[in-house]
Amino acid sequence: MKKNLKKKLAGIKDDKQQNQENQEDLPIYPNKNDFIKSVKDKTHSPADLIIRYVSPTITIVYIDNLVDLQKLNELILNELKEKESITPSEIHAVLPISEVDLSIKLNKSINEMLIGAVLIHIVGQPEVVIAKISTYQSRGLTAPENESQVIGAQIAFNENIATNLSLIRRYITNPNLCNEKFTLGRHTQTTVSMLYIDGIAAESHVNTVRQRITDLNIADLIDSAVLAELIEDNSFSLFPQMLLTERPDRFSDGLLSGKVGIVVNGSSMAILCPYTFFEFFQSKEDQNLRWPIATFVRLLRFVAVFLSIFLTPVYVASLTFHYEVIPQPLLVPLSESRAKVPFPPIIEALFLELIIELLREAGLRLPTKVGQTIGIVGGIVLGTAAVQAGITSNILIIIIALCALASFTTPNYTMGNVIRLLRFPIIILAGFWGYYGVMLAFCILIIHLLKQSSLGAPYTAPFYPPRFKDWPDSIIRMPLPLIRRKSASTRGENNSLPINKKSSGEKV
Repeated sequence: MKKNLKKKLAGIKDDKQQNQENQEDLPIYPNKNDFIKSVKDKTHSPADLIIRYVSPTITIVYIDNLVDLQKLNELILNELKEKESITPSEIHAVLPISEVDLSIKLNKSINEMLIGAVLIHIVGQPEVVIAKISTYQSRGLTAPENESQVIGAQIAFNENIATNLSLIRRYITNPNLCNEKFTLGRHTQTTVSMLYIDGIAAESHVNTVRQRITDLNIADLIDSAVLAELIEDNSFSLFPQMLLTERPDRFSDGLLSGKVGIVVNGSSMAILCPYTFFEFFQSKEDQNLRWPIATFVRLLRFVAVFLSIFLTPVYVASLTFHYEVIPQPLLVPLSESRAKVPFPPIIEALFLELIIELLREAGLRLPTKVGQTIGIVGGIVLGTAAVQAGITSNILIIIIALCALASFTTPNYTMGNVIRLLRFPIIILAGFWGYYGVMLAFCILIIHLLKQSSLGAPYTAPFYPPRFKDWPDSIIRMPLPLIRRKSASTRGENNSLPINKKSSGEKV
């Protein structure tokens, strides 16, 4: 009985939903007044809804500031002027606009109007003409702010998806560059483009991204960072599995390497996937530098990251449990610097780390010039005052400052935030269990990284599982003729070859 009752209730709910959908999916009313009323009812009569009567039988409806007024006057109003007996099909054929459509559904027509289309209604016709002449206010192209480099292109994405796609097309003039369009968000109707190069990107990765995007049922989507978190393999992990980049050259290079890219309208950051842990520490500028310099810089980044995570916990563990590992010449200065400090090393380290994070966050939120001044002056004043007050020691301030500097060497902002956060739990473990706590944290970190994946590809590739052919462009950067263009984790149908000075059919 209960099962039958549940089925009946479910059937009633489904019928109600279908009836609501049928009621909402209204047709286009042939009568002019009924059509205008239906549009106003659906959009709640917004103040920027413009209704213009071109002639006694032709009415145009659009949202102010969303359409190109010059195109409206020159391409639509001039063509429709003094025309009364005309059909939607004839208007569709006459208008000199690339994107013109016919619709018999009110919902579809209004959705198009809300993204910059003009609705043309003819009295007595059960369909409208949708002329897409949208315009978007966006800032001009500027230099990248978060991924700056000395050698290479100095241009970044902006919030207009059309501009971003044109930048990518300028880098990749390849007919195999595929662009699949999606619309996400019931309230925002955000345009999302998935890009990949057919034959280079792995088909499994393309299908995975496509499936995850189409399976999303969300109310709104504003930024690409939200989309990346929704479609990545493990949203509960601290580590990002997809790259957010503002550089069109880095995005294009990723597509050429076999990755799948996603561009979101309204966001200045694009998504690249799959991405490995080691690729987050690579910069686009590494390819523009000579290979010995690029290798040195990459190694410096990895050393800096290791020091940023483990240097302070090792200091806390050494002073709390393992005095015997400290060299005798260093033990005396350490004892003297901590003679007046009333707190244990763990409290001292956490206190200074929190101060550093407060200064960094304050510097980010304040205007540029004021933020730099606050960071420098605040660090000097607070550090000096803390030492003189006996709250902390000189040596720990040097270690904390070194760790903060080391964390800034990470070229990716998202991964840099992860490095900042990891220090705190490791410091706590070091304060309670010493080196055993540090090793426990290190083992948990390695196990977690080994378990992660990006679109099903191993997160720690090419070292685990070992892919020796991809090692020349991982932690080190070997000369370009020895680097394989596409890694094994992103390779599609076309096999990647080393970069040669000569290619078939071309002369150098």
